[in-house]
Amino acid sequence: MSEFAAEVIGTMILIIFGGGVVGGVVLKDSKAEGAGWVVVTIGWGLAVAMGVYAVGNFSGAHINPAVTLGFAAVGEFEWAKVPLYITAQMIGAFIGGVIVFFNYLAHWDKTTDPGLKLAVFSTDPAVRSPFSNLVSEMVGTFVLLMGLLFIGANEFTDGLNPLIVGALIVAIGMSLGGATGYAINPARDLGPRIAHALLPIPGKGGSDWGYAWIPIVGPILGGIYGAVFYRAFFIGEYTVLFWVLSVIVAVILVGAASSELKKGETKADQIEEKVV
Repeated sequence: MSEFAAEVIGTMILIIFGGGVVGGVVLKDSKAEGAGWVVVTIGWGLAVAMGVYAVGNFSGAHINPAVTLGFAAVGEFEWAKVPLYITAQMIGAFIGGVIVFFNYLAHWDKTTDPGLKLAVFSTDPAVRSPFSNLVSEMVGTFVLLMGLLFIGANEFTDGLNPLIVGALIVAIGMSLGGATGYAINPARDLGPRIAHALLPIPGKGGSDWGYAWIPIVGPILGGIYGAVFYRAFFIGEYTVLFWVLSVIVAVILVGAASSELKKGETKADQIEEKVV
């Protein structure tokens, strides 16, 4: 199997299981309806593990542009292959979204909330606040790349690594994912979002393109920074990229905190005015 085909199939498997568990939990009259966030996070963790088991021996099973870019940024992957991998990941994610659509054909019309239908394909924030949402995606993907490099630095029994990676995804989802639904993967969000836009889903509503840039930019920044941060602090490679990204990340963090604090002050002032 070629590396291109492997990344297509691996990412497709990721979305079939990941998008599939969300569909089971949120779509009307599914037997898993209402199963909750814990089921979703476990489902996504197993989705990643299955994708890695399927194609890890062929392509390394990046199945995520943020992983591909992060590894390339620290010299663990060839830059020349980056476009090939990301293209394959996008195609696989789109195909996976289409398959999930067909799996739940009888449930789209029964589900009246367009937001729930979109949630099967892509992420959306619990509280819509662009700066904060961007930070959440950055943090989740930062931890993902750090974790992958931690895992790679240890020796496990043959065949165990994919399950450890899956456990990492579950941990990220349970601990950090509640803010944005933790895309932590541009292809995971954008590929199925395009599928949502193109598929004839009854009463689907819009695809929320105004938010779509956040689960692309956040994971890319967080993923690359996680990789260079690991190399800096664990191996001692303090590159120019590390320092540049450190400044960019610091500015984003300060900007997000400032934005939220101003919102809090505005609400406090409004409450005070009402009391007076």
